Amino acid sequence: MKIFVTGASGFIGRAVVPELLNHGHEVLALARSDASASSLTKAGASTIRGDLQDLNALKEGAKASNGVIHLAFMPAFSSAEAFQSATAADRAAITAMAEAMEGTNNPLVICSGTLGYPQGQVSNEDTEPNIQPGFDRDLSLALTYSLSKEKNIRGMLMRLAPVVHGSTDDKGFVPMMAQAAKKNGFAAYPGDGSARWTAVHVDDAAVAFRLAVEKGKAATTYLPIAEGGVSVKEIATAIAKKAGVPAESRPAEELQPLIGFLAMVMNFDTPVNSEKTQKELGWTPKGPALLDDVEANYQLG
Repeated sequence: MKIFVTGASGFIGRAVVPELLNHGHEVLALARSDASASSLTKAGASTIRGDLQDLNALKEGAKASNGVIHLAFMPAFSSAEAFQSATAADRAAITAMAEAMEGTNNPLVICSGTLGYPQGQVSNEDTEPNIQPGFDRDLSLALTYSLSKEKNIRGMLMRLAPVVHGSTDDKGFVPMMAQAAKKNGFAAYPGDGSARWTAVHVDDAAVAFRLAVEKGKAATTYLPIAEGGVSVKEIATAIAKKAGVPAESRPAEELQPLIGFLAMVMNFDTPVNSEKTQKELGWTPKGPALLDDVEANYQLG
């Protein structure tokens, strides 16, 4: 199959591209810059120049391919307005690609996260997310399900962990927490630190995306989650040890000036059970567990 990949030069995309190529697929990647195009070409992909607001490029890529993995998302965390602008652009991109794929039954795999699930309960693939005002990325899920039926495509959602780890150029929550720890002199966590985050190694996530385009079902949510719940205290403690600082609890109201955006997400308690995904896709995560990966492979000092 030829797979069109957006976000192919990002952290997850750089694992997805070789995973697809190593299993006999061709990759057509959206490239925003000369540097991205060059690195993707060297990796074995062909490219189309454009970005998420270039709907013609998105349609061209989707029409020329046998399936789409949509990983790209505009920078969104500077303000609520920026996030809403990014989610609106995401929905426009999904619609454009679905229109180009109409009638093919080809897969269109989008992504979101598990932090949108209800708090304090173990969720699964069938759990309805909580769509909070200003944080409306999950509107893309309803849109994709609708387009799947209307356009006769196989629209799917991969709901990613807040911690997709792997030390090579990881710019996610682990290095963000480490940077805050070095700045403050300690790794902070809220209250008793019992809130649980899901986790998966980036290489395992890439395998799940490949399996989704190969065998995933229309209008289905998958959870490529290796660890259903790791406490934020455990994560902060592992980061503290690696960074050479103590881990310390702080009341939630004191965290905002210390760790910024992390103050909100570290309170999210959203564990999951991914047995259905593993069974339906034949996916078995093999990478190191999060805490082991931080201890063995991350350079946080």
